[in-house]
Amino acid sequence: MKTYSILEINDVLNGTIVGDSSIKISAPEQLELAKITEISFIGNKKYEKYWGNSNACAAVVNEDISIQPGKNKAFIKVKNADLAMSQVLELFSPPTPFFSTKIHPSAIIDKTAVIGKESKIGAGSYIGPNVQIGENVTIYPNVTILDECTIGKNSIIWSGAVIRERCHIGNNCIIHPNATIGADGFGFRPCPERGLVKIPQIGNVILGNGVEIGANSCIDRGKFSSTILGDGCKIDNLIQIGHNSKLGKFCIMAGQSGLAGSVTLGNGVLIGGSASITDHVTIGDGATIGGGSGVTKDVPAKSTLLGYPAIDARDTLRQWAILKRLVKESKK
Repeated sequence: MKTYSILEINDVLNGTIVGDSSIKISAPEQLELAKITEISFIGNKKYEKYWGNSNACAAVVNEDISIQPGKNKAFIKVKNADLAMSQVLELFSPPTPFFSTKIHPSAIIDKTAVIGKESKIGAGSYIGPNVQIGENVTIYPNVTILDECTIGKNSIIWSGAVIRERCHIGNNCIIHPNATIGADGFGFRPCPERGLVKIPQIGNVILGNGVEIGANSCIDRGKFSSTILGDGCKIDNLIQIGHNSKLGKFCIMAGQSGLAGSVTLGNGVLIGGSASITDHVTIGDGATIGGGSGVTKDVPAKSTLLGYPAIDARDTLRQWAILKRLVKESKK
């Protein structure tokens, strides 16, 4: 087990130590669960009240914290405790699963595939014809990458992921278990003779650099051209992105949210959990869609929408407050 002194941790964070600088840290943990040898985090003033009951011996905190660490405890003051938390977690991160050989003998790799230097391919994986895999890519067991796909350098594909034919993954991407990239878009049309006719989906999916796709999420291929996710997009677990949708850079989608076909997101759009966006809607740069909301029309840049159907968040909160009062009055 790794242990670090508070001084060693601060060497990474470049913060200011307040309190006992001789402490040794065995692990990071959340405030209410931390033991006396563990470090925690206070990234918001509303959590300061929990420090008194925490067993943690230290915490990484924002510079404007209004409390003291107490006897035999320490704070590391930093500009942004939430960002510093990622650095501490990286220090204590356990090693990734071990590869006894770079390419497992049970992996099936087409003779036309090109595998970059230092890339690793796990047991039972399939790499199809004309696939190109960049340098230092890690493909865990039982991954399927079909014909003519490209995987950029330093990307990680976890077990069970399927990347369908002709899709392109950028550099430094992470595809989590059982995600599907490039399945057919949902396209059917009524036909008097045949019931429902399937519309062929002949496009693909393109992921930019630094994109992360959560477990069991589905990114559908375009009907005509490409479904595109820009650089730095972060997609949570259980997400649906419909065919021909286009996401700008650094968009975030939280769990169980979904985009119908041909949705366009600008740069830096935030989609809350379980929110749904109807087809052919455009959401402007920097807009936020609250959790559980339903968007049925275009959204201006930098706006915040909430509710079903989604409207300006302030109006939604006023409506909810009025309804709450009406219900309360009706019970008198």
